[in-house]
Amino acid sequence: MTIYFTNVGSIRFSIKKLLQNALNYLGQPVNDISMSLAFVSPEEIKQLNKQYRNIDEVTDVLSFPAVDNPERKVLDIGAFALDSLYPETGKLNIGDVIICLDRAKEQAEEYGHSLKRELCFLSLHGLLHLLGYDHIDPQDEQQMTALQDEILAKMRIKRD
Repeated sequence: MTIYFTNVGSIRFSIKKLLQNALNYLGQPVNDISMSLAFVSPEEIKQLNKQYRNIDEVTDVLSFPAVDNPERKVLDIGAFALDSLYPETGKLNIGDVIICLDRAKEQAEEYGHSLKRELCFLSLHGLLHLLGYDHIDPQDEQQMTALQDEILAKMRIKRD
């Protein structure tokens, strides 16, 4: 897995390990996937949230899938058009995850756990959205929440 990080400090190592393990857990082709992950200001995420979701407020994480996978299947890299692959690497770009660092700090404090745990959770949440998971209806929300909990527990990323 290749992750193109923007404005991400040393936490990137923990996030990359978590997301690689999540892809393994889900049976996804880890070595054939790439994505980007960026930390932005409240103003930037508010602007993106308004532009793409018509919601004029700060949010914690936004995901912009580059592949359509509503059935949440294991991605078959060969089934995607060549323009979906990075020419330099041949990896499938599954999309972008944008996290508001200030909001993550607020939530970590509010929930009483570390910033590292919150950033890992938000990164995983974003990855699951890129893979086609959502939480629009209660059944899908239950499935997504269970996956997040299982993967975080497997990686020993717990609420402190």
